[in-house]
Amino acid sequence: MMGRLTETFQRVRQASRSLAFCSEEKINEVLCAVADATEAKAIHILKENAKDLARMDEANPKYDRLKLTEERIKGIADGIRSVARLPSPIGRLLGTTVRPNGMRLKKVSVPFGVIGMIYEARPNVTLDVFSLCFKSGNACLLKGGSDADSSNRAIVEVIHGVLEAYGLTSDLVALLPADHESTGELLNARGYVDLLIPRGGRGLIDFVRQNATIPVIETGAGVCHTYFDKDADVVKGKAIVKNAKTRRVSVCNALDCLLIHRDRVADLPAICMDMVSSNVRIYADAESYRMLENVYPKELLQPATEESYGTEFLDYKMSIKVVESLEEAVAHISRNGSGHSECIVTESQVAADYFVKAVDAACVYVNVPTSFTDGGEFGLGAEIGISTQKLHARGPMGLEELNTYKWVIEGEGQIRK
Repeated sequence: MMGRLTETFQRVRQASRSLAFCSEEKINEVLCAVADATEAKAIHILKENAKDLARMDEANPKYDRLKLTEERIKGIADGIRSVARLPSPIGRLLGTTVRPNGMRLKKVSVPFGVIGMIYEARPNVTLDVFSLCFKSGNACLLKGGSDADSSNRAIVEVIHGVLEAYGLTSDLVALLPADHESTGELLNARGYVDLLIPRGGRGLIDFVRQNATIPVIETGAGVCHTYFDKDADVVKGKAIVKNAKTRRVSVCNALDCLLIHRDRVADLPAICMDMVSSNVRIYADAESYRMLENVYPKELLQPATEESYGTEFLDYKMSIKVVESLEEAVAHISRNGSGHSECIVTESQVAADYFVKAVDAACVYVNVPTSFTDGGEFGLGAEIGISTQKLHARGPMGLEELNTYKWVIEGEGQIRK
Protein backbone atom coordinates (compact mmCIF):
# COMPACT_ATOMS: atom_id res chain seq x y z
CA MET A 1 0.00 0.00 0.00
CA MET A 2 1.45 3.34 -1.07
CA GLY A 3 1.69 6.08 1.58
CA ARG A 4 2.24 9.76 0.99
CA LEU A 5 5.96 9.36 1.82
CA THR A 6 6.63 6.22 -0.23
CA GLU A 7 8.13 8.20 -3.10
CA THR A 8 10.46 9.97 -0.67
CA PHE A 9 11.50 6.64 0.84
CA GLN A 10 12.20 5.23 -2.64
CA ARG A 11 14.37 8.22 -3.63
CA VAL A 12 16.41 8.03 -0.43
CA ARG A 13 16.83 4.27 -0.88
CA GLN A 14 18.11 4.80 -4.42
CA ALA A 15 20.42 7.61 -3.28
CA SER A 16 21.97 5.37 -0.62
CA ARG A 17 23.22 2.99 -3.31
CA SER A 18 25.09 5.79 -5.08
CA LEU A 19 27.27 6.40 -2.02
CA ALA A 20 29.06 3.08 -2.58
CA PHE A 21 30.84 4.75 -5.49
CA CYS A 22 31.63 8.05 -3.77
CA SER A 23 35.30 8.30 -2.81
CA GLU A 24 36.39 8.93 0.77
CA GLU A 25 38.18 12.06 -0.42
CA LYS A 26 35.00 13.51 -1.88
CA ILE A 27 32.98 12.57 1.21
CA ASN A 28 35.47 14.46 3.38
CA GLU A 29 35.41 17.49 1.04
CA VAL A 30 31.61 17.61 1.21
CA LEU A 31 31.60 17.36 5.01
CA CYS A 32 34.08 20.24 5.34
CA ALA A 33 31.98 22.25 2.90
CA VAL A 34 28.85 21.58 4.98
CA ALA A 35 30.72 22.77 8.09
CA ASP A 36 31.80 25.96 6.31
CA ALA A 37 28.31 26.58 4.91
CA THR A 38 26.73 26.04 8.33
CA GLU A 39 28.92 28.76 9.83
CA ALA A 40 28.37 31.03 6.81
CA LYS A 41 24.59 30.63 7.14
CA ALA A 42 24.58 31.00 10.93
CA ILE A 43 22.51 34.19 10.91
CA HIS A 44 19.77 32.55 8.85
CA ILE A 45 19.82 29.40 10.99
CA LEU A 46 19.62 31.46 14.19
CA LYS A 47 16.72 33.47 12.76
CA GLU A 48 14.78 30.27 12.09
CA ASN A 49 15.79 28.87 15.48
CA ALA A 50 14.34 32.02 17.10
CA LYS A 51 10.96 31.13 15.58
CA ASP A 52 11.09 27.74 17.30
CA LEU A 53 12.23 29.25 20.59
CA ALA A 54 9.38 31.77 20.52
CA ARG A 55 6.90 28.89 20.61
CA MET A 56 8.45 27.27 23.70
CA ASP A 57 8.36 28.30 27.34
CA GLU A 58 11.86 29.14 28.58
CA ALA A 59 11.12 27.11 31.71
CA ASN A 60 10.71 23.98 29.59
CA PRO A 61 13.75 21.67 30.10
CA LYS A 62 13.82 21.19 26.31
CA TYR A 63 14.43 24.91 25.76
CA ASP A 64 18.18 24.64 26.31
CA ARG A 65 18.42 21.69 23.90
CA LEU A 66 16.47 23.62 21.29
CA LYS A 67 18.48 26.81 21.58
CA LEU A 68 21.25 27.51 19.07
CA THR A 69 23.88 30.24 19.45
CA GLU A 70 26.79 31.32 17.28
CA GLU A 71 29.09 29.49 19.67
CA ARG A 72 27.03 26.30 19.49
CA ILE A 73 26.87 26.47 15.70
CA LYS A 74 30.64 26.82 15.58
CA GLY A 75 30.95 23.80 17.89
CA ILE A 76 28.64 21.78 15.64
CA ALA A 77 30.63 22.77 12.57
CA ASP A 78 33.88 21.81 14.29
CA GLY A 79 32.30 18.47 15.12
CA ILE A 80 31.56 17.89 11.43
CA ARG A 81 35.19 18.66 10.58
CA SER A 82 36.27 16.19 13.25
CA VAL A 83 34.13 13.52 11.62
CA ALA A 84 35.73 14.32 8.25
CA ARG A 85 39.19 13.76 9.75
CA LEU A 86 38.32 10.35 11.15
CA PRO A 87 39.21 7.22 9.17
CA SER A 88 36.39 5.78 7.08
CA PRO A 89 34.65 2.81 8.70
CA ILE A 90 33.71 1.39 5.29
CA GLY A 91 35.56 -1.60 3.86
CA ARG A 92 37.49 -2.51 7.01
CA LEU A 93 38.71 -6.10 6.98
CA LEU A 94 37.24 -7.55 10.17
CA GLY A 95 38.48 -11.09 9.68
CA THR A 96 39.81 -13.58 7.14
CA THR A 97 40.01 -17.32 6.88
CA VAL A 98 40.88 -19.95 4.29
CA ARG A 99 38.81 -23.13 4.19
CA PRO A 100 40.37 -26.57 3.57
CA ASN A 101 39.14 -26.47 -0.03
CA GLY A 102 41.04 -23.25 -0.68
CA MET A 103 37.99 -20.98 -0.50
CA ARG A 104 38.93 -17.55 0.94
CA LEU A 105 36.48 -15.81 3.29
CA LYS A 106 36.65 -12.12 4.22
CA LYS A 107 34.45 -10.31 6.71
CA VAL A 108 34.15 -6.69 5.53
CA SER A 109 32.42 -3.68 7.09
CA VAL A 110 29.66 -2.10 4.97
CA PRO A 111 27.01 0.61 5.52
CA PHE A 112 23.51 -0.28 6.63
CA GLY A 113 22.06 1.66 3.69
CA VAL A 114 19.28 3.93 4.96
CA ILE A 115 19.12 5.05 8.58
CA GLY A 116 15.95 6.60 9.97
CA MET A 117 16.18 8.99 12.90
CA ILE A 118 13.32 10.18 15.10
CA TYR A 119 14.31 12.92 17.53
CA GLU A 120 12.88 15.71 19.63
CA ALA A 121 13.80 19.38 20.03
CA ARG A 122 17.52 19.15 19.22
CA PRO A 123 18.45 20.81 15.90
CA ASN A 124 22.14 19.93 16.38
CA VAL A 125 21.13 16.29 15.86
CA THR A 126 20.22 17.11 12.26
CA LEU A 127 23.84 17.95 11.42
CA ASP A 128 25.35 15.26 13.66
CA VAL A 129 23.24 12.54 12.06
CA PHE A 130 23.90 13.70 8.52
CA SER A 131 27.67 13.92 9.02
CA LEU A 132 27.92 10.51 10.66
CA CYS A 133 25.61 8.82 8.15
CA PHE A 134 27.30 10.41 5.14
CA LYS A 135 30.81 9.54 6.35
CA SER A 136 29.74 5.95 7.06
CA GLY A 137 28.13 5.53 3.63
CA ASN A 138 24.48 5.78 4.68
CA ALA A 139 21.62 7.94 3.48
CA CYS A 140 19.31 9.24 6.20
CA LEU A 141 15.64 9.94 6.77
CA LEU A 142 15.11 12.51 9.51
CA LYS A 143 11.93 12.93 11.52
CA GLY A 144 12.43 15.89 13.83
CA GLY A 145 9.91 17.22 16.29
CA SER A 146 7.58 20.11 15.50
CA ASP A 147 9.31 22.13 18.24
CA ALA A 148 12.44 22.43 16.08
CA ASP A 149 10.96 22.27 12.58
CA SER A 150 12.04 25.75 11.44
CA SER A 151 15.60 25.14 12.65
CA ASN A 152 15.78 21.69 11.08
CA ARG A 153 14.51 22.90 7.70
CA ALA A 154 17.05 25.72 7.60
CA ILE A 155 19.86 23.26 8.37
CA VAL A 156 18.74 20.68 5.79
CA GLU A 157 18.50 23.47 3.21
CA VAL A 158 22.19 24.21 3.83
CA ILE A 159 23.11 20.51 3.48
CA HIS A 160 21.12 20.14 0.25
CA GLY A 161 22.86 23.17 -1.23
CA VAL A 162 26.29 21.69 -0.59
CA LEU A 163 25.36 18.23 -1.89
CA GLU A 164 24.04 19.69 -5.15
CA ALA A 165 27.11 21.93 -5.53
CA TYR A 166 29.25 18.78 -5.43
CA GLY A 167 27.11 16.96 -7.98
CA LEU A 168 25.43 14.68 -5.44
CA THR A 169 21.73 14.07 -5.01
CA SER A 170 19.99 15.93 -2.22
CA ASP A 171 18.05 12.72 -1.55
CA LEU A 172 20.98 11.54 0.57
CA VAL A 173 19.19 13.30 3.42
CA ALA A 174 15.45 13.91 3.68
CA LEU A 175 13.61 15.74 6.44
CA LEU A 176 10.08 14.40 6.83
CA PRO A 177 7.09 16.53 7.79
CA ALA A 178 6.91 17.19 11.53
CA ASP A 179 3.60 15.43 12.13
CA HIS A 180 2.40 12.17 13.64
CA GLU A 181 1.47 10.68 10.26
CA SER A 182 5.11 10.87 9.15
CA THR A 183 6.18 9.04 12.28
CA GLY A 184 3.73 6.24 11.55
CA GLU A 185 4.94 5.82 7.98
CA LEU A 186 8.60 5.83 9.02
CA LEU A 187 7.98 3.20 11.70
CA ASN A 188 6.60 0.92 9.00
CA ALA A 189 8.98 1.71 6.13
CA ARG A 190 9.95 -1.94 5.59
CA GLY A 191 12.06 -2.42 2.51
CA TYR A 192 13.21 1.21 2.59
CA VAL A 193 14.79 1.80 6.00
CA ASP A 194 17.44 -0.60 7.35
CA LEU A 195 17.75 0.78 10.87
CA LEU A 196 15.65 3.15 12.97
CA ILE A 197 17.10 5.12 15.88
CA PRO A 198 14.87 7.11 18.26
CA ARG A 199 16.62 9.82 20.26
CA GLY A 200 14.64 11.50 23.01
CA GLY A 201 12.74 10.82 26.19
CA ARG A 202 11.45 7.52 27.49
CA GLY A 203 7.99 8.13 26.04
CA LEU A 204 9.31 8.53 22.50
CA ILE A 205 11.62 5.53 22.76
CA ASP A 206 8.91 3.27 24.18
CA PHE A 207 6.48 4.34 21.46
CA VAL A 208 9.00 3.59 18.68
CA ARG A 209 9.98 0.22 20.15
CA GLN A 210 6.35 -0.86 20.55
CA ASN A 211 5.16 0.26 17.11
CA ALA A 212 8.06 -0.14 14.68
CA THR A 213 8.14 -3.00 12.18
CA ILE A 214 11.76 -2.30 11.24
CA PRO A 215 14.90 -2.88 13.35
CA VAL A 216 15.34 -0.34 16.19
CA ILE A 217 18.28 0.64 18.37
CA GLU A 218 17.15 2.36 21.57
CA THR A 219 19.07 5.47 22.56
CA GLY A 220 18.78 8.45 24.79
CA ALA A 221 16.82 7.80 27.97
CA GLY A 222 19.23 8.07 30.87
CA VAL A 223 18.46 7.55 34.55
CA CYS A 224 21.98 8.11 35.85
CA HIS A 225 23.34 7.48 39.34
CA THR A 226 26.47 8.40 41.27
CA TYR A 227 27.37 6.26 44.27
CA PHE A 228 29.50 7.95 46.95
CA ASP A 229 31.30 5.06 48.60
CA LYS A 230 32.47 4.80 52.21
CA ASP A 231 36.04 5.16 50.90
CA ALA A 232 35.29 8.15 48.65
CA ASP A 233 37.24 11.40 48.53
CA VAL A 234 34.89 14.28 49.33
CA VAL A 235 36.75 16.85 47.20
CA LYS A 236 36.53 14.62 44.15
CA GLY A 237 32.97 13.64 44.99
CA LYS A 238 31.50 17.13 45.28
CA ALA A 239 33.08 18.18 41.99
CA ILE A 240 31.86 15.04 40.23
CA VAL A 241 28.31 15.37 41.54
CA LYS A 242 28.06 19.05 40.67
CA ASN A 243 29.41 18.57 37.16
CA ALA A 244 27.20 15.56 36.47
CA LYS A 245 24.09 17.38 37.73
CA THR A 246 24.52 21.01 36.68
CA ARG A 247 26.75 21.08 33.60
CA ARG A 248 23.73 20.64 31.33
CA VAL A 249 20.55 19.30 32.89
CA SER A 250 18.60 18.71 29.67
CA VAL A 251 20.85 15.93 28.34
CA CYS A 252 20.62 12.20 28.92
CA ASN A 253 23.96 11.89 30.76
CA ALA A 254 22.92 14.29 33.55
CA LEU A 255 22.86 12.93 37.11
CA ASP A 256 19.44 11.98 38.51
CA CYS A 257 20.18 10.18 41.78
CA LEU A 258 22.98 10.37 44.34
CA LEU A 259 23.50 7.22 46.41
CA ILE A 260 25.64 7.65 49.52
CA HIS A 261 27.03 5.12 51.99
CA ARG A 262 25.60 5.52 55.49
CA ASP A 263 29.11 5.98 56.92
CA ARG A 264 29.50 9.16 54.83
CA VAL A 265 26.13 10.86 55.37
CA ALA A 266 27.88 13.61 57.37
CA ASP A 267 29.56 14.67 54.10
CA LEU A 268 26.26 15.43 52.37
CA PRO A 269 26.31 19.18 53.14
CA ALA A 270 29.80 19.49 51.67
CA ILE A 271 28.77 17.51 48.59
CA CYS A 272 25.51 19.36 47.97
CA MET A 273 26.07 22.99 48.95
CA ASP A 274 27.84 23.90 45.69
CA MET A 275 24.58 23.15 43.87
CA VAL A 276 22.61 25.81 45.70
CA SER A 277 23.84 28.45 43.24
CA SER A 278 22.20 26.42 40.44
CA ASN A 279 18.93 26.11 42.40
CA VAL A 280 19.04 22.31 42.32
CA ARG A 281 15.94 20.87 43.99
CA ILE A 282 16.76 17.82 46.11
CA TYR A 283 14.36 14.97 46.89
CA ALA A 284 15.93 13.38 49.95
CA ASP A 285 15.11 10.19 51.82
CA ALA A 286 14.54 10.48 55.57
CA GLU A 287 18.16 10.16 56.67
CA SER A 288 19.64 12.51 54.07
CA TYR A 289 16.80 14.98 54.69
CA ARG A 290 17.71 15.20 58.38
CA MET A 291 21.33 15.86 57.44
CA LEU A 292 20.45 18.64 54.98
CA GLU A 293 17.39 20.30 56.49
CA ASN A 294 19.30 22.90 58.51
CA VAL A 295 21.86 23.77 55.84
CA TYR A 296 20.24 23.36 52.40
CA PRO A 297 17.64 26.00 51.40
CA LYS A 298 14.21 24.86 52.60
CA GLU A 299 12.52 25.85 49.35
CA LEU A 300 14.88 23.51 47.45
CA LEU A 301 14.63 20.50 49.77
CA GLN A 302 11.72 18.12 50.06
CA PRO A 303 11.14 14.51 51.10
CA ALA A 304 11.61 11.86 48.44
CA THR A 305 8.78 9.63 47.27
CA GLU A 306 8.87 6.38 45.30
CA GLU A 307 8.60 8.46 42.11
CA SER A 308 11.81 10.28 43.04
CA TYR A 309 13.82 7.20 42.09
CA GLY A 310 14.01 5.85 38.56
CA THR A 311 13.05 9.26 37.15
CA GLU A 312 14.98 11.04 34.40
CA PHE A 313 14.51 14.63 35.57
CA LEU A 314 16.09 16.58 32.67
CA ASP A 315 15.92 19.52 35.05
CA TYR A 316 17.65 21.04 38.08
CA LYS A 317 16.37 18.23 40.27
CA MET A 318 18.09 15.29 41.97
CA SER A 319 17.14 12.55 44.41
CA ILE A 320 19.31 11.24 47.26
CA LYS A 321 19.20 7.85 48.95
CA VAL A 322 21.34 6.53 51.80
CA VAL A 323 22.48 2.91 51.39
CA GLU A 324 24.04 0.44 53.81
CA SER A 325 26.58 -0.98 51.40
CA LEU A 326 28.08 -1.07 47.93
CA GLU A 327 25.92 -4.10 47.21
CA GLU A 328 22.75 -2.17 48.11
CA ALA A 329 23.83 0.68 45.83
CA VAL A 330 24.26 -1.74 42.92
CA ALA A 331 20.88 -3.31 43.65
CA HIS A 332 19.23 0.13 43.61
CA ILE A 333 20.85 0.91 40.26
CA SER A 334 19.70 -2.44 38.87
CA ARG A 335 16.09 -1.65 39.83
CA ASN A 336 16.02 2.00 38.79
CA GLY A 337 18.69 2.57 36.16
CA SER A 338 18.17 2.65 32.40
CA GLY A 339 21.45 1.02 31.37
CA HIS A 340 22.94 4.36 30.34
CA SER A 341 25.70 5.74 32.60
CA GLU A 342 26.57 4.98 36.23
CA CYS A 343 29.39 6.27 38.46
CA ILE A 344 31.18 5.30 41.66
CA VAL A 345 33.31 7.69 43.70
CA THR A 346 35.81 5.69 45.74
CA GLU A 347 39.47 5.37 46.64
CA SER A 348 39.07 1.61 47.06
CA GLN A 349 40.19 -0.44 44.07
CA VAL A 350 38.25 -3.41 45.42
CA ALA A 351 35.04 -1.37 45.49
CA ALA A 352 35.72 0.05 42.04
CA ASP A 353 36.35 -3.40 40.56
CA TYR A 354 33.14 -4.75 42.10
CA PHE A 355 31.10 -1.81 40.82
CA VAL A 356 32.47 -2.13 37.28
CA LYS A 357 31.70 -5.86 37.18
CA ALA A 358 28.30 -5.70 38.89
CA VAL A 359 26.70 -2.67 37.23
CA ASP A 360 24.98 -3.44 33.94
CA ALA A 361 25.17 -0.20 31.94
CA ALA A 362 26.61 1.03 28.66
CA CYS A 363 29.08 3.31 30.45
CA VAL A 364 30.45 2.71 33.96
CA TYR A 365 32.61 5.42 35.54
CA VAL A 366 35.12 5.36 38.38
CA ASN A 367 35.82 8.83 39.84
CA VAL A 368 34.63 10.55 36.64
CA PRO A 369 31.21 12.21 36.13
CA THR A 370 28.61 10.73 33.81
CA SER A 371 28.65 14.00 31.85
CA PHE A 372 31.47 12.48 29.76
CA THR A 373 29.11 10.03 28.02
CA ASP A 374 29.32 11.75 24.66
CA GLY A 375 30.68 10.79 21.26
CA GLY A 376 32.97 13.81 21.07
CA GLU A 377 34.42 13.14 24.53
CA PHE A 378 35.01 9.51 23.54
CA GLY A 379 36.97 10.58 20.46
CA LEU A 380 34.23 9.51 18.04
CA GLY A 381 33.88 12.98 16.49
CA ALA A 382 30.15 13.01 17.18
CA GLU A 383 27.44 10.53 17.99
CA ILE A 384 24.14 9.50 16.54
CA GLY A 385 22.92 8.59 20.02
CA ILE A 386 23.76 6.66 23.20
CA SER A 387 22.60 3.07 22.83
CA THR A 388 21.20 1.64 26.05
CA GLN A 389 20.65 -1.83 24.62
CA LYS A 390 23.07 -4.67 23.94
CA LEU A 391 22.30 -5.68 20.37
CA HIS A 392 24.86 -4.47 17.81
CA ALA A 393 25.91 -1.24 19.59
CA ARG A 394 26.19 0.01 23.16
CA GLY A 395 27.04 3.47 24.47
CA PRO A 396 27.93 6.39 22.16
CA MET A 397 27.31 5.34 18.56
CA GLY A 398 29.91 6.74 16.17
CA LEU A 399 31.02 5.81 12.68
CA GLU A 400 31.91 2.18 13.30
CA GLU A 401 28.50 1.51 14.84
CA LEU A 402 26.80 2.79 11.67
CA ASN A 403 28.31 -0.03 9.66
CA THR A 404 27.39 -3.68 9.64
CA TYR A 405 29.35 -6.31 7.69
CA LYS A 406 29.10 -8.79 4.89
CA TRP A 407 31.02 -11.90 3.91
CA VAL A 408 33.03 -11.89 0.69
CA ILE A 409 33.93 -15.38 -0.54
CA GLU A 410 36.53 -15.96 -3.26
CA GLY A 411 37.60 -19.14 -4.97
CA GLU A 412 38.72 -20.85 -8.18
CA GLY A 413 35.60 -22.78 -9.10
CA GLN A 414 35.18 -24.99 -6.00
CA ILE A 415 31.85 -26.75 -5.78
CA ARG A 416 30.14 -28.19 -2.73
CA LYS A 417 29.73 -31.95 -2.49
